[in-house]
Amino acid sequence: MKTLGMRRVTSNPVDLALGKEGRIYVLSRSELATEIRRISWDDENLGTIGGPGTGDGQFRWPVSVVVDEDENLYVSDEALNRISIFNKEGDFLSKWGEAGSGDGQFNRPAGLAFNPEGHLYVVDSLNHRVQLFTRDGKFLSQWGAQGSEPGELNLPMGIAVDDEGDVYVADWGNHRVQKFSAGGARQLVIGSEGSERGQFVRPTGVAVDRHGDIYVADWGNNRVQLFNPDGQYVDQFIGDATLSTMARTYVRANPKPLRLREMACLEPQKRFHGPVSIEVDDECRMYVADCGPHRIQVYRKEADMLGPEDIVPVLSAPTLSTT
Repeated sequence: MKTLGMRRVTSNPVDLALGKEGRIYVLSRSELATEIRRISWDDENLGTIGGPGTGDGQFRWPVSVVVDEDENLYVSDEALNRISIFNKEGDFLSKWGEAGSGDGQFNRPAGLAFNPEGHLYVVDSLNHRVQLFTRDGKFLSQWGAQGSEPGELNLPMGIAVDDEGDVYVADWGNHRVQKFSAGGARQLVIGSEGSERGQFVRPTGVAVDRHGDIYVADWGNNRVQLFNPDGQYVDQFIGDATLSTMARTYVRANPKPLRLREMACLEPQKRFHGPVSIEVDDECRMYVADCGPHRIQVYRKEADMLGPEDIVPVLSAPTLSTT
């Protein structure tokens, strides 16, 4: 459907958050840029938030960004073991968190997601657990333990919460996605290690749309997989990117890149290369942080209502389209 960003603007995107009025906040982490870049739905560069460092409003190794109902931004930093908070203009508001393994402490915080009550889940990756906080950092609860049995976690990364308050965790080290109740009771395990349909290699991101369908960034297999609410495999997508508006403007203004594109085989450039994170908006558009090519790929889900007799083992009702 659409491609946003380019290396000069969205270098190595590791996560993104969707704001109001078409604003998109892209979290970059690379030697070129460690910052949040604000862009528009029309692929306009709206400026940056933060930068490299250890001071207030700076990042050392950021992992995830999420916005609250007021469009304040919350950013996890696994090197600094803290959550930094900004307003939508980029002003630093506050920070909280410290290193450790006790309640409310972190050992490499990763994915972030708000629950329906407005409290913030933080994936505490090297403590192999999920913690819940108020917006100002008051510890509420935690659950999870290291292991490979159902319900246990091994270096969890991404997280999502559905409209019912259930929690989905990309269990990176166990090559699977798990669904939990709000209190941490295991409800569903999706996938296993491998490259077949429904299998994963180091899944990093997960999202849930308003229909309850589950999207997984299958990082090690360079694809996104789609599952129905029961965890059954529906479809996979390997990417079909076009040049973004930013990239087209740059290429047209620079003869050498234009000539190189004319000579090259462009088919591999369309594919995902290190898809890390996924967001889905209210219109069931899927935004993928495609880290290697420094871009955001956007696709729309087509949901044709099918009856039970129409469903086949491999392909079910929803599909992903670039049109």
